[in-house]
Amino acid sequence: MSLALKSRRVGMRLLQAIPTVFGILVVCFLLTRALPGDPAAYFAGQMADQESIEAVRKNLGLDQPLPVQFVDYVGDLAQGDLGTAISTGQTVSAELATRLPASLELTLGALLLAFLIAVPLGVMAATRPNTWIDHLCRFLVTAGVSLPIFFTGLALMYVFYYLLGWAPAPMGRLDIFYLPPESVTGFYTIDALIAGDWEVFRAALAQMALPLVTLALFVLAPIARMTRAAMLQTLGSDYVRTARAAGLSGCRVLITYAFRNALLPVVTTLGMVFSFLLGANVLVEKVFAWPGIGSFAVEALVVSDYAAVQGFVLCMALLFVGLNLLIDVVYTLIDPRVGEEA
Repeated sequence: MSLALKSRRVGMRLLQAIPTVFGILVVCFLLTRALPGDPAAYFAGQMADQESIEAVRKNLGLDQPLPVQFVDYVGDLAQGDLGTAISTGQTVSAELATRLPASLELTLGALLLAFLIAVPLGVMAATRPNTWIDHLCRFLVTAGVSLPIFFTGLALMYVFYYLLGWAPAPMGRLDIFYLPPESVTGFYTIDALIAGDWEVFRAALAQMALPLVTLALFVLAPIARMTRAAMLQTLGSDYVRTARAAGLSGCRVLITYAFRNALLPVVTTLGMVFSFLLGANVLVEKVFAWPGIGSFAVEALVVSDYAAVQGFVLCMALLFVGLNLLIDVVYTLIDPRVGEEA
C-alpha cells in the first residue's frame, strides 16, 4: 500500500471520528447537567445568600437555557478554550496538560508490562497444554477477571507497604525527599533517564511499582486468554500442519506462521484493554494518590465542576480515537491484506 493511500485512509478515519466525538460531547454535556447539587451554591459558600448564589450562577453562565450553554461551550471549544476549572482556579487545558503525562505514564507502563508477561505466557500455554504453565495461565486469567481492581490495589498496598515495608508510601509520583527531574516528556522515569539521574529514576520507578502492577494484573487476563486461544486456533490450522510436514523448524513454524497470524486478535484486544485501563485509572489514582487526570475528574465530579468533567471526557475520547487509528495502522503492518481490502 502506497504512502498516499495510507495517508488518505488515515484522513478518512479522522473524518469518521468527528461524529463520534461530537456525540460524546453532547452526551457528556447533558450528563454533567444532570448531576445532583448546585455548583453555584457550592462555590458561593455556605454563608452566601440567594442573591450571591444567583450572581455566581450568572458569572458561570448557568442561568442560560441548556441549548445556549451548549452552543457557547462548542464555540469556546472550537477556539481551544476548555474553560476554567473552578475547583482549582486554573484553566482546564492547563490542568490536563499537567496531569495527563502522569496518567499516560501509568497506563502505558501497565499495558507494556501486561503485554510482556501475557503474550509469552499465552504462547507457552498454547504450545504446552495441560502442563503447569497452562494451569498458571488459567489461574492468572481467573484471578485477573475476578478481583476488583481497587481490592487488588489495597491488598498490594497492605502487604508491600504496611506489612513488609518494601514499597514507598503511596503518596504521589515521587517521594518527598526527591525533586522531580527537568520536564522533557512529562514521564518522570524517562526524564530521569534523559537527565542521567539514576537515583530519581529508581525512586520514580519504586513509587510507580504498586499502581503499575495493580493495573497490569487487571489487563493481563484478557491478553493472555486471547493469545492462548488465538495460538491454539492457528496451531491447529492446515497451513501450520503443511509447514511442519515440509520440514520447517518448530521455532520458525511457531513464530513466522502461527504467532504472526495470531497477532491480529491480540492487537484488537490491546485496543480494548487500553480503554478499560483509562477507566480503571480513575480508581487506581485515587487509591494511590496518583496526581493524574483520573483523580482530577473525581474531584471535579464531587463539586459538579462542569468544565473540568467535560474536558476530561473529551480528552479520553480523543485518546480512544487516536488509539483506534493506531491499531488500524498496526493492522496493515501485520497483515498487508487488510490495507489492500480497505
